[in-house]
Amino acid sequence: MTGEDGLPPLRAVIAAHGLRAKKSLGQNFLLDLNLTRKIARSAGDLTGCFIIEVGPGPGGLTRALLMEGAQDVIALERDARCLPALEEIANAYPGRLRVVEMDAMEVDERALVGDSGAKIVANLPYNVGTALLIKWLTAGSWPPFWRSLTLMFQKEVAERIAAAPGGKAYGRLAVLSQWRARPTVLFDVPPTAFVPPPQVTSSVVHIEPVEPPENAPTVSALERVTAAAFGQRRKMLRAALKQLTPAPEALLNAAGIDPTARAEDVDVASFCRLARAFEDA
Repeated sequence: MTGEDGLPPLRAVIAAHGLRAKKSLGQNFLLDLNLTRKIARSAGDLTGCFIIEVGPGPGGLTRALLMEGAQDVIALERDARCLPALEEIANAYPGRLRVVEMDAMEVDERALVGDSGAKIVANLPYNVGTALLIKWLTAGSWPPFWRSLTLMFQKEVAERIAAAPGGKAYGRLAVLSQWRARPTVLFDVPPTAFVPPPQVTSSVVHIEPVEPPENAPTVSALERVTAAAFGQRRKMLRAALKQLTPAPEALLNAAGIDPTARAEDVDVASFCRLARAFEDA
């Protein structure tokens, strides 16, 4: 029995290669090709650019990307057990899939794709998903090497990425995700879609880069300001920022922020002004 792409069903692939998802690697395999194709389509037109996939495992999403028209997929996989299964897919799609055995946290993506741009589409391992997102969002040069990110996270993380000011979900991750990008939560994925099923619902998020605000701060300044502000989020900013500067009210006034405000009530543009004021102080 073969699937629509002429390859064996994913359950058969997993059994043939003796693959079991490793908790230590944050692995949860997606087996439903209808679902993985929906994720692939969520990234838009897959032709004309590189596609980078992180943590493909046995290749469910990899196959979907190729079936949906991707011509140049780079699959980054650190688990050597999965490489034979991925090579079978590469053989079925000659010249369209390159498998790279490497930890995505250590990859220089621009060295792989140059300046032509790439779309990253991935069911990210839960244990490194946020760290990878921050790596891609805080790239030194902007526009970045990526054209868009279409990524799966735990639902709680997805909500934090797209959160608006004023709620508990709004924090450092929202500010870093939104100051020069626009995230949209597309749809949820139930635990039953995975093997083994996680204990949480997942969500697919699509992120596109935008021009940073005028007079934008450096990444390091924004990270320092948000770390101080949200590190003590129950305190007024004039108190929370004392670890950052001996004169927090002067910075807040320069940025046009009420010193009695709390971090969760300050929008992204205001945090950018605050970080710029911190740099200029």
